Amino acid sequence: MLLTFLIILTPLLALVRPLQRNRFFILYFAIMILAAYITENNFFKVAILSHKAFLCFIAYHLCLINIVAFIAYRADKRAAIKGAWRVPETDLHTLEFLGGWIGAFIGQKIFHHKSKKKSYQAMFWLMLVLQGIAIYIILSYLGFIK
Repeated sequence: MLLTFLIILTPLLALVRPLQRNRFFILYFAIMILAAYITENNFFKVAILSHKAFLCFIAYHLCLINIVAFIAYRADKRAAIKGAWRVPETDLHTLEFLGGWIGAFIGQKIFHHKSKKKSYQAMFWLMLVLQGIAIYIILSYLGFIK
């Protein structure tokens, strides 16, 4: 499972330059690799790039990307209050697009952060629509939707 996670995430990190500068994506990457390592060594082993490994990746991804998005909103809100260096909006939108929109939405509501800025909200909902389109294209390509 660890190799599967590395095979999926490493090229993404290597090829998408904005992800290399997104400290919250780096945090997500590290936690995903750690989770795969712990699962493989303590619970069960699966074949590289197997169906089960891919499903574990999806489950871990959806949980962790939302947690990291929530953490990013908290960090940005605290930085805003303290007048410190802020989290770039592109980093927040990237986390949303990668599936962390639920964590981002909850973070907006709990921390009352970025919820009134119209330009940010427009991009937030655009990221959600783009993610839906991407999921539709992937499911169509895989033959789940005709």
